[in-house]
Amino acid sequence: MSRTAAVSSAFEAERGRMLNRRKRALLWSAGAAALLAAVWGGGYLFGADSFASRLELRNLPPSWSHPFGTDWLGRDMFARTIKGLGLSIRVGLTAAAVSVVIAAALGLAAATMGRAVDRAVTWLIDLFLSVPHLVTLILISFVLGGGAKGVIVGVALTHWPNLTRVIRAEALYLKSAEYVQISRKLGKSRAWVASRHLLPHLAPQLLVGLLLIFPHAVLHEASITFLGLGLSPHEPAIGIILSESMRYLSTGLWWLAFFPGLCLLVVVRAFDVLGDHLKALSDPRSAQE
Repeated sequence: MSRTAAVSSAFEAERGRMLNRRKRALLWSAGAAALLAAVWGGGYLFGADSFASRLELRNLPPSWSHPFGTDWLGRDMFARTIKGLGLSIRVGLTAAAVSVVIAAALGLAAATMGRAVDRAVTWLIDLFLSVPHLVTLILISFVLGGGAKGVIVGVALTHWPNLTRVIRAEALYLKSAEYVQISRKLGKSRAWVASRHLLPHLAPQLLVGLLLIFPHAVLHEASITFLGLGLSPHEPAIGIILSESMRYLSTGLWWLAFFPGLCLLVVVRAFDVLGDHLKALSDPRSAQE
């Protein structure tokens, strides 16, 4: 075999491996997205009767008719778990979206508004990173009186610093591009350059950031709800389900905490997988690794 043919064969093999990696990433992303859509939409399929108390069915172990068993009031744990996951996804996505908007605004401001703004944003990032997320989240949620508003505001105000640092670095790199320099010399404002040139290029990073922030948002929402500072006890949130089940674990009702906790981990892991693979697909450098 000639040297040219060997090089061509090696190139084709490497190209095939790259395509296979992209196909696997697409399949994993599609599977994770389908699972999350099913969980989100599944909560709407259960009517009010699915959550009604039926004392004659209380404390039943998992079975075909009740896959996750029933609780001390005879409520179906499968219906409560799916409903709670849907609620957690909505709260987590809202909080993550607000956090991404904050990160985009501060990151672009730091990169385009001069050194004074850059120093102020950097100081804010260091300040928020110096305090554990959960401590700040509990304080904000407590001040706002808990509930969905307290959880969303608390999560949004504590999960933006790392993404802001990434957006700031990417925006500073894009600022040195020739077309950005030409726009500035033509008299375009900093806001115009940020919105027309920088923001479109940062959209993939913002989308991936949203998907990577979401698992932390859901876990922290469940944590403070478990502590009694989050969502209302009347809502079937996963944190409330886990908090209530702690009183019955010693009596052998293990399924009350096992299945909701396992489903929460599966949903969080699905978002992690979706975010990681979308990052690989959107970044040519990581896609070729």
